[in-house]
Amino acid sequence: MEAIVEQIFPALTWRIRQLAMYPESEITDMELAEDWDGMHFGLYYQYELTGVVSLFIDGETAQFRKMAVLPTDQGKGFGLQLLQYLADYCKSQGVKNLWCNARVSAVDFYKKLGFATVGQPYERNQISYVKMELTF
Repeated sequence: MEAIVEQIFPALTWRIRQLAMYPESEITDMELAEDWDGMHFGLYYQYELTGVVSLFIDGETAQFRKMAVLPTDQGKGFGLQLLQYLADYCKSQGVKNLWCNARVSAVDFYKKLGFATVGQPYERNQISYVKMELTF
């Protein structure tokens, strides 16, 4: 069975964000103020929501945030599939530049799809990040 990606309601992202990125936090802490202004995509595998990503388009530029795959399903290619879907979607919408604030530990993952680092790493909440972008 193949995984499928489809647009989802913002609140569906919160449980996956919590389990994959912030297991010590409350699910109520997972909502972004901007969630209701963005688009959200979910990857379903065997009918279970397994991965999520949130997209915010501003003209020809788009930022994605909070990409997450359930810990039990990481390393199976779902993140790459979700990100490829997102890149294809952005291209179809006329986006020229897709970017994110990536955890430094995930830089090699993003480079697999052609993302490049921009600027220097920085720290927030004891986690190192760096801006990465993909130009179409």
